[in-house]
Amino acid sequence: MDGSSKVQEMPAASDGRMPRRSMRNIALLGICQALTQSSNTLMFASSALAVLTIVSPDMRMWANLPVTMQHLGVMLSVFPASMLMMRRGRRFGFRSGSVMGMIGSSLAAIGLGLGSFPVMCLGGLFLGYGIANMQLYRFAAVELAPAPHRAQAISYVTAGGVLAGILGPSLARFTPDLWLPLFQASFVAVIFIHILVFIVLGFIEFPQVRVEDSSGPQRPLSQIVTQPTYMVACAGAMIAFGVMSFVMAASPLAIVQCGLKATEAPVTIFVHVMGMFIPSFFTGHLIARFGVFNVMIAGIVLLVAGVIVALMGITEWHFRGALTLNGVGWNFLFVGATTLLTTTYRPAERGKAQAFNDFMVFGVTTVASLMASVVLELKGWAALNYVALVLVLIALLVIGVYRLRNPSRA
Repeated sequence: MDGSSKVQEMPAASDGRMPRRSMRNIALLGICQALTQSSNTLMFASSALAVLTIVSPDMRMWANLPVTMQHLGVMLSVFPASMLMMRRGRRFGFRSGSVMGMIGSSLAAIGLGLGSFPVMCLGGLFLGYGIANMQLYRFAAVELAPAPHRAQAISYVTAGGVLAGILGPSLARFTPDLWLPLFQASFVAVIFIHILVFIVLGFIEFPQVRVEDSSGPQRPLSQIVTQPTYMVACAGAMIAFGVMSFVMAASPLAIVQCGLKATEAPVTIFVHVMGMFIPSFFTGHLIARFGVFNVMIAGIVLLVAGVIVALMGITEWHFRGALTLNGVGWNFLFVGATTLLTTTYRPAERGKAQAFNDFMVFGVTTVASLMASVVLELKGWAALNYVALVLVLIALLVIGVYRLRNPSRA
């Protein structure tokens, strides 16, 4: 068995660098991140546009509902997925997520073929379980690296999204019209992506577990999540993902609404995803050098800059610039929040502590993705960005108050 409530500590290399075995496992986990994230990016770029081909005009504002159902699936799945891994191990849990991803994408393809909006939404719900497992890759990365390299491990696995930023939008550009109905080939591509992930997971050497560690000292969940540091980390992750999802989910529809060609949507999503994941090659090093809170605040500044660019115009370059800044801001704030979160729980508490964090993150993301198309349809692109600005400023307030009250941790 390859996972439990506590894993064996990975030893550091004698020269201070990450051991080769750790790098190999983290690289493979990064490939899984890249593949799963590319399927998620493909869904973001294609799902709402696919819905528009089968629904009546009065249903346009609900075009993002399959994506919202995916986020709802993530929110509902994080606790079961984490608990399953505590009992059966990381590999079994992650592979279960891949199987659910295959089922979900199959349902989405079938629903589109039948012209059934509810079946597409059901597919999104099943896909959510697969994405919930992807969100746990970053925590598995911590277990694959020695303690001094954990921020880098999180950063490197998250960097798998760079490949996703190339593969996902490329598939979004070339698969929609491979056959009729439009976009069905996009969902079929997601099936094959999850099959590949299932295979790659078999080559990762997850740390051996010791069953006796599952009975280690544990605090009540309420005590863990009410720690000020935990609350700041969770709030940072919630707002990072919520704002990113809110803006990203609306952008393909906004591009068309503002009179640009639909083919611009994959390009904008591409630069956005590049912004999200290219910084991951050095975010861990920035955290080690400047501190986690400074990196999180830098992320907030970049998210604000993205809003400002979005409000300056509606050309393709405004969309590209705004979404790129949004992506980089998400990276700094989210990776920083994840790193901070890992300091707040004991090994035996990791399952419930991580699951509660992701439950909250994707609760916010579910609402954000649902409201994105509604706000866009009723109030427009500018109003949507003003809402995003308010949320980002809340994150700045939370971190600022924490640093004033805890100067020793700043």
